[in-house]
Amino acid sequence: MRITPLPEVAPRPRRVAVGTFDGVHLGHREVIAGADTVLTFDPHPTAVVNPGAAPRLLTDLRRKVQLIASLGVQELVVIRFDRDFAGRSAQQFVDEVLVGALGATHVSVGENFRFGHKAQGDAELLAADDRFQTRIVELLEVDGEVVSSSHIRGLALGGAVEYAGRLLGDAFTIAGEVVHGDKRGRELGYPTANLIPDAAFVTPGHGVYAALARSLDGGDEAPAYAAAVSIGVRPTFVTGRGELIEAYLLDFDADIYGETLELAFRKRLRGEKRFESVDALIDQMAVDVDAARAICA
Repeated sequence: MRITPLPEVAPRPRRVAVGTFDGVHLGHREVIAGADTVLTFDPHPTAVVNPGAAPRLLTDLRRKVQLIASLGVQELVVIRFDRDFAGRSAQQFVDEVLVGALGATHVSVGENFRFGHKAQGDAELLAADDRFQTRIVELLEVDGEVVSSSHIRGLALGGAVEYAGRLLGDAFTIAGEVVHGDKRGRELGYPTANLIPDAAFVTPGHGVYAALARSLDGGDEAPAYAAAVSIGVRPTFVTGRGELIEAYLLDFDADIYGETLELAFRKRLRGEKRFESVDALIDQMAVDVDAARAICA
C-alpha cells in the first residue's frame, strides 16, 4: 500500500473512504470496503480542535497503516491535521481535497461522519454533490450495541481485551520502548520486558493478561512469543514507581532494551492483587504463565 501525504497526492479517479478510523474496527471496515484509497487524519482532529477532550487513541499511525493495508487498500492519503486545516469550511474540503486533489468518483463515509470548520459538513452534504457518488454506511451493531472507537476504548480500559479484539476485527495492541525496571522479575525467576504506558493511548486496565509479544525492530518477519503481561503498580512491593507494563516472554532470552515491543492482547487472566508473601506471588506467576502458554499456543 502506498502512503501519501495530501500535498504530494497525484489526481486520478479514486474510490475514497474518509474517516479518522481510530482502531480500524469492524464498523470502519464496512466504510472502507470497496475503496481503493483511504483518506485519514493525523493527529486526531480533536487533539487539535479541543485538546482537553482528545480521546486516548486505540492505534498510532503505524498500526493504522498496518491494519488498513491488510484490507487490500491501494493507497492511504494522510492529512496532517493542524489549525490551518481545521479552519477550512466543509465545502472547501469537498472542493479542494475530495474533488481537486483526489479526483474522487466515489466517496464512502459512516453515517455520523462530520467534517469542515466546526464540523459543519455531514454525509448529507456529500450525498448532495453530483460530482461523485456517495455511499453512507450505517453504524454497525454487535450484540445490540453500536461498534465505535469510544466503546472499544471503554472495553480495553476495563480489561475486556478479548471482546475489544472481537469488535476491532484484530487483537487490541499496544507498543512501546523496552526500558529498565527494578530487575525484580529477574530475581523472582520471571524476567520481564518493561514498558511505560503512553498517556496518549489506551492501556488495558490493571491486571494480568495473555498476549503475543514481538519486537518491531525485527521487521515484519520477527517472531512472536507468548507472554504473561502484568499491568499495574505492583501492590505486593513498595517501589515508588507509577503504572508499569511488565511482559514475561515465554521461551525467550535476549537483550531487547531500547527496542520497540508490540503486545497483542488475547485475554485477561485476572485482576491485580496484593499477595501475602513473595512465594505466593511466585506460585501465582507460574499459574499465569501456564495459562498464557495455553491461550497463545
